[in-house]
Amino acid sequence: MKKSSLLLAVTGLLFSFVTQVTAAERVRVTTNLGSFVIELQRDRAPLTVENYLGYVRSGYYTNTLFHRVIANFVVQGGGVSPDYKSKPTNKPIPNEAGNGLKNLRGTVGLARASGAHSGDVQFYINVADNADLDPLPTRWGYAVFGRIVEGMEVVDRISVSPTGSAGPFKQDAPLQPVIIQKAELIADQAPAPTAAPAPAPASQPAAETPAGDTSPGDTPPPAESAPPPQGSPPPQ
Repeated sequence: MKKSSLLLAVTGLLFSFVTQVTAAERVRVTTNLGSFVIELQRDRAPLTVENYLGYVRSGYYTNTLFHRVIANFVVQGGGVSPDYKSKPTNKPIPNEAGNGLKNLRGTVGLARASGAHSGDVQFYINVADNADLDPLPTRWGYAVFGRIVEGMEVVDRISVSPTGSAGPFKQDAPLQPVIIQKAELIADQAPAPTAAPAPAPASQPAAETPAGDTSPGDTPPPAESAPPPQGSPPPQ
């Protein structure tokens, strides 16, 4: 009887441990236009996920902007304050593009400048399938490290914000600031079944590719998208 009880106890502990290990890490990002949840994919991008969570845990993203918005492409933010100044960051991390995760609609990636390993704090959300951000044998790509599992409609709302010039940004900045009010790790939450991201709103304009960025082997940010080195936008 004692052996049976001990076996059940050990089995319970093992089950609890496995559940904790396999439970997805999720971050809720709350903005002035609503909130969304990112499910992180540590198994594919461990360095990028740990880097991102470090900023989340420190409260870094509180009161920062989605400063770059392009309909049918990406929304990008996380490193610029409401007065349009770039916040200090930690050191850049190695690029984990090529981890098998593609830049599909609803995925989240680490923004960077033209240098392959220049990503630090800014992140972007794909609002369309963006194969041009994936790596090729002739170029580095942009590392995907998560996906939106709740609130994609909020991301879509952000993505169609009227844009123009603001602060140092000559284009693509929301004319009404989109503010990240907080980003917080959702603790002890088992992963829920998730559906594919919602289709892009039919009202969005056709995707545009601003000039200056499609040469194989090059991964430049669009001109004047953000002041280096903190700007780190994906290419187009």
